[in-house]
Amino acid sequence: MTLSINRVQAWTLAAAVGAALLAGSAGAQAYKAPRNGFGQPDLSGLWTNASLTQLERPPQIKSLVITPAEARTLEQWWTRMQQADARPTDPTAPAPEKASDPGGYNTFWMDPGSKVGSIRGELRSSWLVEPPDGRLPYSPEGRRRFMADVAKITGNFDGPEVRQPGERCIVGFGSTAGPPMMNVLYNNTYQIQQDRDHVVILVEMDHDARIVRLGDRRHLPANMRPWMGDSVGWWEGDTLVVETTNFNPGESLRAGIPTTFYVSQDAKVTERFTRLSPGQILYEFKVDDPTVYTRTWRGEMPLNATKGPLYEYACHEGNYALPGVLAGARHAEAAGKKPEVTGAP
Repeated sequence: MTLSINRVQAWTLAAAVGAALLAGSAGAQAYKAPRNGFGQPDLSGLWTNASLTQLERPPQIKSLVITPAEARTLEQWWTRMQQADARPTDPTAPAPEKASDPGGYNTFWMDPGSKVGSIRGELRSSWLVEPPDGRLPYSPEGRRRFMADVAKITGNFDGPEVRQPGERCIVGFGSTAGPPMMNVLYNNTYQIQQDRDHVVILVEMDHDARIVRLGDRRHLPANMRPWMGDSVGWWEGDTLVVETTNFNPGESLRAGIPTTFYVSQDAKVTERFTRLSPGQILYEFKVDDPTVYTRTWRGEMPLNATKGPLYEYACHEGNYALPGVLAGARHAEAAGKKPEVTGAP
């Protein structure tokens, strides 16, 4: 998938007015999750985190919880932008100027959600709940690493290995598989499957499947760093707790639209899945990464039941776009030019 800088800017703006899916109720704490055949709380089924709300709080919004009127304003803004972008192309319009950006595909192909997130009846302006300002607490070194990786994926065309994993169809864009799992432009559906000793989270975006081992909390040796890290889990009452370490350094930059952030290979991510009602799971996550951040950060997100279906995301390594990107760079070099820097995610 390749998006123009104009599309990226539009979605960065969309992030600045974040919103999210309607969810739980004030009485959700009294809910008792059903049990599966192994006596475990049943989390299985199809769930979605599709939403306009994003990880960080928009700078113009100061509070975590917003009013229904504020939520409607944000949702109406998104609807107007979507309608404007979906207008038919003017058949009498002249061709774009030479070398100008023709833009990416329009919003017909995008499905980020359209509502403001609600957790236990509170409309949320961001998934981050700590730090209190709803912004990622990068250290100077963390910010340097983040910006260096952004520069690499926007300006390095030496070969496929330096392109981002999402572009290479290895894992989904923007930390959709996580951990922590984030909502992105489309394909925001998850299927959770359980047996006695494992929980599998199948991610629609890029058909990623994260396998959580239950019962044995020992992680892989430090030299084994799979995509999406190494996840072990256990039950605390009705809550599934998942701890992930051993991250692959190739996915430190979680490049997505509109949310892009950094998680180092030395991070520890702790997730909690608690079913609040027949139609919702409360998904909580905590990131401990002192290499990159000045403090631990924590977030909450609703996973809402959906009828599906779970689509096949038919991306594959060797994606046709990737040879085109590299061939364009070689053509520019042969003409004595530098390859065009792409828009940052």
